[in-house]
Amino acid sequence: MNYRHAFHAGNHADVLKHVALLALCDALTVKPAPLFALDTHAGRGLYPLDGNSAQRTGEAEGGIGRLIAEAPKQPAIARYLAAVRACRSVHGPAAYPGSPWLLAHALREDDRIAACELQPEEAGQLRQHFHADPRMAVHARDGYAAMKALLPPKIGATRYNRGLVLIDPPYEAQLEEFDTALAALREGLARWPQGCYALWYPIKRRRALQPFYRRAAALPAKSILTAELLVRADDSPLRMNGSGLLLLNAPWQLDETLAAVLPALARTLGETSAAEGGLNWLKRPD
Repeated sequence: MNYRHAFHAGNHADVLKHVALLALCDALTVKPAPLFALDTHAGRGLYPLDGNSAQRTGEAEGGIGRLIAEAPKQPAIARYLAAVRACRSVHGPAAYPGSPWLLAHALREDDRIAACELQPEEAGQLRQHFHADPRMAVHARDGYAAMKALLPPKIGATRYNRGLVLIDPPYEAQLEEFDTALAALREGLARWPQGCYALWYPIKRRRALQPFYRRAAALPAKSILTAELLVRADDSPLRMNGSGLLLLNAPWQLDETLAAVLPALARTLGETSAAEGGLNWLKRPD
């Protein structure tokens, strides 16, 4: 695996993913019962946007940079920007929080987080960033395999009936990654059917994703929702024109939260008039 998220940290895909992740955490923490969160492709958890990798691509300027400058007023976007500011208050003005940092920020003292990262260097950085957080367990292992090992979640004598799984693979295998991810989701649902699952996916040409949508709709979840953000027309196979999240068993009213956010993100981050954001139910809740 050659992928390094440091080149892409803070781009439009991260903005979508992390706005939705915080909204998901906030919806789940309304109830007092403790949660378990599994981040299957965690990366290093914290990124310097003034580092060589981020500066080489400049992708953050079109993502978090533009969002901070425009500061849309939707509550879920304001929540995300507040989390980025909180990260920077501790780690410096150029820091950007990855999903493990946001999970640690949003979840509570009695919640637990497992973060998996296969690349040794990235896993080492992840462990260094969170060594002092007793809620966080870092696993230097394949995240898909960890779903079999860690679900249903039980730590000591505590079983966790509620929580979420974030699957954010690099898609180095391109369309083949969808097969692997869908198989992992089916396995996860069999082991922990009440969990919430979020799978991030890139969008190049959306029509190429039709088989993925059909197969996702057949998963044995109570509800299946996609939330997508395009920053330009989805007509080129050579670049990422947008991205989406496949959300299984989404908490009550999460769709309303995201429906208010996605058009604002498209207006702010869009690069052409073809930019758009929206939701699509593949399976509505009963």
